[in-house]
Amino acid sequence: MSLTIYNTLTRKKESFKPITPNNVGIYVCGPTVYSDVHLGNCRTFISFDLIYRYLLHLGYKVRYVRNITDAGHLEGDRDEGDDKFAKKAKLEQLEPMEIVHKYTLGFHNVMRVFNTLPPSIEPTATGHISEQIEMIKEILQQGYAYEINGTVYFDVEKYSKEFSYGQLTNRKLEELLEGTRELGGQDEKHGRLDFALWIAAKPETLMKWPSPWGWGFPGWHIECSAMGRKYLGETFDIHGGGMDLQATHHTNEIAQSQACNHKSPVNYWVHTNMLTVNGVRMSKSAGNGFLPNELFTGNHPLLERGYSPMAVRFFMLQAHYRSTLDFSNEALQAAEKGLQRLMSANRMLNRIKPAAKSSVNVSDLSKRAFEALNDDFNSPIAIAVLFDWVRNINSATEGKVELTAEDIEKLTSDFRHIIFDILGLTDEQEDSGGQAALTGKLIEMLLNMRLDAKTKKDFATSDTIRNQLTEMGVTVKDRKDGFDWEING
Repeated sequence: MSLTIYNTLTRKKESFKPITPNNVGIYVCGPTVYSDVHLGNCRTFISFDLIYRYLLHLGYKVRYVRNITDAGHLEGDRDEGDDKFAKKAKLEQLEPMEIVHKYTLGFHNVMRVFNTLPPSIEPTATGHISEQIEMIKEILQQGYAYEINGTVYFDVEKYSKEFSYGQLTNRKLEELLEGTRELGGQDEKHGRLDFALWIAAKPETLMKWPSPWGWGFPGWHIECSAMGRKYLGETFDIHGGGMDLQATHHTNEIAQSQACNHKSPVNYWVHTNMLTVNGVRMSKSAGNGFLPNELFTGNHPLLERGYSPMAVRFFMLQAHYRSTLDFSNEALQAAEKGLQRLMSANRMLNRIKPAAKSSVNVSDLSKRAFEALNDDFNSPIAIAVLFDWVRNINSATEGKVELTAEDIEKLTSDFRHIIFDILGLTDEQEDSGGQAALTGKLIEMLLNMRLDAKTKKDFATSDTIRNQLTEMGVTVKDRKDGFDWEING
C-alpha cells in the first residue's frame, strides 16, 4: 500500500514521494497570537496532527515545523491599517509581547487538551527578523520588488511575466486584477496586487526593527517563506494550512520563494476545509462562532451543553479534512456516543477468552484501516472500519465470535494503535483521575457483570443491576453488540 495525497497545486491525488527517502519535511501555518485560538485553527492543527502521526506510523522521520505569527499581521490581512498585536495590547493595557505570551500559552494549552503532538520546531516571526530581511534583499536583487519610503513591495506583475502568480488557485492574473480595487491617488504601490515584504514603521509603532530600508516590521507573508526555507530547505515536501490561506497567504508565499530561489518551494500543498454551524459558515460576523473553551463548557447560546475535548476531536476526525465540517448539538452528541462505544470496546478487549481457532480474520482490521488512511488520510473510513470491529469485539466477549490467543493479541495491538497512536484519541474516563475515573470504572464493572448474567440467562440479576443503576441516575442502553451508558444531568 502506498500513500496518496491530494495536492491543491495540481488539484488531484498524487502518490507521495518525499524528496529525501525516509524523511519528510512539513510546514504548517500556525496561529496569529493576538487572541484565543478559534475552532477553524483547531481543526487544521488536529488534521495535521493526524497526518504527522500517520507519517510516523509509516516509519518516516518527520520534521514538522509550525510557526507562531507574533508580528507583522495587520487588520484585514492587508498592508495598511492597525497592527493586530498593538491594537489588542492597547485594549488590554499591556505590552504587545505580553499579548503574544498570553495567547501563545493559551494556544499551547488548547493543543495539549486536544492531545496534539508538539511540532519538531515552533519558530516565531520575531525570532527570525534577520532571515526575513535577508530574503527580502535577495528578492530585491532579483528585481521582483521595489522600495518606496521605507516600505518594500513585491512586484506581482513583473513576477507574472516569468511565473504563474495564481497557480495555487488556478486563476489567471487578469482574473485576479478584475477582483481588486483600483489604486487610489494616495497609494504608493505600482500594481494593485503588489503586497508588502517590509513595512515602514510609524513613530508610534511599538514592534519595529532596524533594516536597510529604515525602522519597520516584516509583512505577514514573508515570515513563512523565510522560516520554511531555513528549517526545511528551498524545496520541501508538504505545506499546509486552512483553505482560507490559499488565495492570498500561500499564493504570496509561492511567489516570494520562486522569485528568490527560482524553484517551486513545495511539492504537496494540503488544505483543510471550513467549519459551518447548522449549515451556515462559522464566523464572528454571523455570530455563530464559538471558542474551544465555550465548546467544552457549553457556555454559548448555540450549545445545549458542553462537550469533552476528545468528543470534539473524534467529531472532527469523523469528517475528511477536505470536507466541510458542520457543527450541531446533534452531531456532537452522536460523536460523543460513538467515542464512548469505541472506548467501551477497547476495555472489553481484556475480557475476550481465547478459543482454539478464530472465526473472523483479525488482519482485516489493520488492512482496511490502513488502506483508508493511505488514501489521503481518510479518517472517516478508518473509523467506520473500527466500528465494524467494535461489533466483533462485543460479540467475542459474549462468546459469539471466537478468537485465538494470538489473534486477540494482534487485535488488541492494532485496535489500540489506530485509536490512540494514529487517531490521537484518549480514554477520558481512565485519564480523568480521581472520583470521576473511579465512578466510570465501577459502572463498567457492574455492566460487565450484568452482561455475564444475561449470557448465563440470569435475567433476575441482570434486571436488578440495571434498575439500581437507573435509580442512581445512570441511563443504560442495550445494543445487540454490547451497551452504552451515561450519567444523567
